[in-house]
Amino acid sequence: MGQNTITVTDSGFADAIASETPTLVDFWAEWCGPCKVMDGPLNEIAGENSGKLTVAKLNVDENPATMGSYTVMSIPTLILFQGGEEKQRFVGARSKEQLISELADYLQ
Repeated sequence: MGQNTITVTDSGFADAIASETPTLVDFWAEWCGPCKVMDGPLNEIAGENSGKLTVAKLNVDENPATMGSYTVMSIPTLILFQGGEEKQRFVGARSKEQLISELADYLQ
């Protein structure tokens, strides 16, 4: 876990995504290699965009209800929420630059 990201669980998920500040949720697992590759870029993006974007991490092995509720079929899956609504979804590992480009509308 990065110092700039937060951890969310099934029980606190609804509260975590309810904010008007965009929240990017990383659905990940400890055994997932591509998920681990995303740790650094996500932590950097969270730190560089503090106040504009929250980056949350949800371990799918420990929180299967939320994974099922959002039909997450493979990991890493990143879902951007704002005001409790899904705005964008990304499946698979991405570079920091690619993520910033895809999130540009929410990072202003």
